[in-house]
Amino acid sequence: MTQPSHNPINLADLRHDTHPDLPDLEFSNTANNPFDQLNLWLSQALEAQFFQPNSMALSTVNLETQQPSSRIVLLKYLNNSDGLIFYTNYQSRKAQELDQNPKASGLLYWDKLERQVRIEGIIQKTSDLISDQYFQSRPRESQIGASISPQSKAIPDRNFLTQAYQKLNQELENKIIPRPETWGGFQLIPHYFEFWQGRNSRLHDRIIYTKNNKNTWIKSRLAP
Repeated sequence: MTQPSHNPINLADLRHDTHPDLPDLEFSNTANNPFDQLNLWLSQALEAQFFQPNSMALSTVNLETQQPSSRIVLLKYLNNSDGLIFYTNYQSRKAQELDQNPKASGLLYWDKLERQVRIEGIIQKTSDLISDQYFQSRPRESQIGASISPQSKAIPDRNFLTQAYQKLNQELENKIIPRPETWGGFQLIPHYFEFWQGRNSRLHDRIIYTKNNKNTWIKSRLAP
C-alpha cells in the first residue's frame, strides 16, 4: 500500500506514553460480576470529569446487506437483570436494524484512563412503563425534540425541524407532553464483557467475562 501524497496530519507518527500510575488489571482486583466492574469504572470516569462518561458506541448490523453501522448513544441505566438501557427513536436506522437483527455490541472508552469496555448481547425493548418514566424525567425541550424528529429520515432543511418544534411547543403549552409511541427504551442483555486497560509497552490487560451453562460469569484473560 502506497502512502498518500497529501496528508496534512501525519497520523502514522502519532504516539503517546502510557501513564506510569495506571493499575494492572488482575482477577484479584476485578469484580466477580461484570456489572459491578462496569459500575466501578463508570464512577471513576465520572470522578475524572469526563464529558458524558456514559457515552456508548452502539453497533448494529443490517440483516439484508450485512453492513454494520455505529453511533453514540447515552447509557442511562444498568443492572444484572435489566442489562444496559438506552433510549432512542423506534423508527431510526438502529431501531429498524435491531428489529431485524437483535444482536448488537456496545463500546465505552475513556482515553485519559486508557480504558475501554466492550459488551456483546441481545437487544429488546424496555417496558412502556420504563420508557414513560424516563421520558417524563427529561427536560421539556428534549421531550419536544424527540416528539417532532423523524430520526434517520431525509428532511428538506433545518427549518423543517424548527417549525415543527415551535408548532408542538405552542400546542402543548402548559401541558404534559406524552411520550410518542415512536420513542422509547432498549435494553442490551449481555453475554460477553471485555475490560481493557492500557499498559506500558503495549502489553495491555484484557479481562473478559462470559457466561457458562449455569448462567454464571467466568473471567478469562486475553492477549493484547
